[in-house]
Amino acid sequence: MATETSRSETGLSYDIESLRTLDWVAILLAVATAAIHLYLYTTEDWLPFLLAGAGFLGAIALLVALPTYRHWLYPLGALFVLSQIVGYLLLPLGPLWIGIVDKVIQVALVVALVQLFRTSGESDHIG
Repeated sequence: MATETSRSETGLSYDIESLRTLDWVAILLAVATAAIHLYLYTTEDWLPFLLAGAGFLGAIALLVALPTYRHWLYPLGALFVLSQIVGYLLLPLGPLWIGIVDKVIQVALVVALVQLFRTSGESDHIG
């Protein structure tokens, strides 16, 4: 079957075909906020920016590599993004306009992740 998921010996699978439009929107938003954090790391030289950027990119990799667990990755991702928002409110670093753009992207990402969680169910899981 052409749409079968290929599994490696480690149990990882790569099932890009099962990603829904909203998954792709969330991926684009995560790439955007990762790029902002990595840019801020280069200008502010503050390690948490690098870790946040890597965290967003790692989350995208998990979303693609672990389709069976997507239902649980969505709320974990939303919590990660919410922690970024709270962190910025407690310790705003970098230019204000970049912070505002990043938080708008992150709020949209949280909304997308919550909707993905709400609309994913047992039928979305790959056995």
